[in-house]
Formats: sequence, C-alpha cells, structure tokens
Amino acid sequence: MSEIVKTVSRLFSPLIFLFGIYITIHGHLTPGGGFAGGVILAGAVVLGILAYGGEKFGLTGKKNKASASESLGILLFWFVAILGLMFGGIFFLNFMGKGIPFHIFSAGIIPLCNIGIAVEVGGAISVIVLALILFEK
Repeated sequence: MSEIVKTVSRLFSPLIFLFGIYITIHGHLTPGGGFAGGVILAGAVVLGILAYGGEKFGLTGKKNKASASESLGILLFWFVAILGLMFGGIFFLNFMGKGIPFHIFSAGIIPLCNIGIAVEVGGAISVIVLALILFEK
C-alpha cells in the first residue's frame, strides 16, 4: 500500500475503534449496541490489516489475539448470565440497580451484555478476515 493509505489508516483506525466503543457503551440509549459496536471494532482492525498487511500483525497461522477475544466475549456474556442465576435464581436476572433513566448506568446488566457481545463479534469478524487472508496464500 502507498504511504498515503498507511497514514490515513494510522489516523482513522483509532478513531473508528473509539467510535465502536461509544456505540457499544451507549447501545441501550441510542441505536447500536453490542453487535453494531463489535462490527465497527472489527472494521478498525481490518483497516489496519489491509493498510499494513498481515506481517505487522504477526499473522502466521497460529492462534491469534482475535480468537482469544472472541472466547473472552462469550465468557463475559455467560458470566453476566450466571451472576443473575447466582444472585436471584433467574438466568439473566438484573442484579444491578435500575439507575436514572437516560444515563449510562440506567440499564442494569444490558451494557455489560453489550460489551461481551461487542468483544465476541469483533473477535469473530476479525478471525474470519484473518482466515481469509491466511488461506489466500
């Protein structure tokens, strides 16, 4: 890739990543949430891979960080569900307070679930793109 593409990617990839975090955290207040935020997070990773190539990211065919983040997202999602079961005897019980409407901490466990979903979706899409890159060779 040209130096212009690398420079633009280096400037915009962190901003896209930050926007994905924003969409994930505010998903219970605005359109978005875990899935949309995860897709945007994966888009930031894919932009970096396309601009710099797989060598900079250590793509050698071994298990990578994207696969680990996919597993971590699923574990976080299920951990929130099991905590509800432990605290109240109901799967996915809202064990956190309801909070003040239209504030970040107003939805109980939904933001935690959105974070878990975003990490899982971002990792899954990154793994798919990485697999396509590795098997292309």
